[in-house]
Amino acid sequence: MQQIGAWLAGHGLPTTAELTEAAVAGVLVLIALAIGWLAGRHLGTRIADLLGRRTSGLGEGLGPRTCTIVRYGTAALLLSIVTVAWPWQPLAALVLGLAGGTTTALCAVAVLRGLNLPRSAAWALAALAFTFIFSQALGGFAMVETTLDRVGVQIGARRFTLLSAITVTVTILLLFAAVRLVNRMLAHSISEARGFDPTQKLLIQKLAGIAAVIVAFFIGVDLLAIDLTAFAVFSGAFGLAIGFGMQKTIGNLIAGIILLMDRSIKPGDVIVVGDSFGWVNKIGVRAVSVITRDGKEHLIPNEILMTQEVENWSYTDRNVRVRIPVTVAYDSDLTLAQDLMMRAVVESPRALIDPQPTVRLAAFGENGVEHEIFCWISDPEGGVGNVKSDVLNRLWVMFKEAGIRIPVAQREIRMAKDAPKTP
Repeated sequence: MQQIGAWLAGHGLPTTAELTEAAVAGVLVLIALAIGWLAGRHLGTRIADLLGRRTSGLGEGLGPRTCTIVRYGTAALLLSIVTVAWPWQPLAALVLGLAGGTTTALCAVAVLRGLNLPRSAAWALAALAFTFIFSQALGGFAMVETTLDRVGVQIGARRFTLLSAITVTVTILLLFAAVRLVNRMLAHSISEARGFDPTQKLLIQKLAGIAAVIVAFFIGVDLLAIDLTAFAVFSGAFGLAIGFGMQKTIGNLIAGIILLMDRSIKPGDVIVVGDSFGWVNKIGVRAVSVITRDGKEHLIPNEILMTQEVENWSYTDRNVRVRIPVTVAYDSDLTLAQDLMMRAVVESPRALIDPQPTVRLAAFGENGVEHEIFCWISDPEGGVGNVKSDVLNRLWVMFKEAGIRIPVAQREIRMAKDAPKTP
């Protein structure tokens, strides 16, 4: 056996001891993958169910990938422990590095895609994670870091290298993913909090999202060692330009916060702004989303809602009164006609019994006796035109059965036979 090992070493091939150690490393890799598969199948399923029950929208992206994350995460953790627990020879370290880097990369892809990070960005970060793990298994990341640092350009007093570009990209992507995760966690925690109405919860979520972005910005500045004092010369002019350029944007942002604070407009309210009628779907940073009856979504800037007149049909009370004009002929039985009007509005499914509907004689018109039917509805987002249509359709049938006529405008034209001649 020693002669075989000496012959292999003399020809530049792995020795028997190295092959044996590599085989042991391969067996350990298979064991780690098997344990990871079992953990993903049993533990991952339970975690996915827990996310679905207790975190609602938070687990929307991570939930379906929980088993994959647990499977590759467990295998990667076990392989990292095995790698550092023994001074492996190069061939065995190569096997462990490939397996550890691959499982780490697949786990990273599952997590980042679960946070709705773009596919290209997720795979780019996974490739960097694989490179780092694989390099560490073979002896360290120093050689790769030195190679990346050599590729660059000198601009003024600063040198921009490929390593710095990768570092900036990775930092931005990781902070972006962290902000999305924190926003989801905060949104779920705020939505489950008691003692706040939906508008207050929405306001807190918006402010918490802005705070998370600001904190991530300063963390990124610290991690990347950006010297903000270098921009002090341009800060005045740049701030002035930003102030003028983003005047409307900042105004809409502040207007949106004020709308959420005073609760004059809330999600679900039925409003009329100019020619736009519909119910508020969402109050965003820049605009309010209003969905009309025909399914169109109007984005109305927050500043318009602050400066123009707005009709809010459900500001303090969701009940809205509907007026339906009806005219009958002069020779009609008015008592019977009014009873039929009351019966038609009472039988309409959307008309409320309390407040009670009423029928009023409005005027003796040019063509007939004019009446007004007043009724209340509690679902203004369903529109008022269909309520009028339903009541008038019922009246049409009832009037025909009772012999009550609906007058039609008539005009009488007289023609003079012998018109007097003018001198």
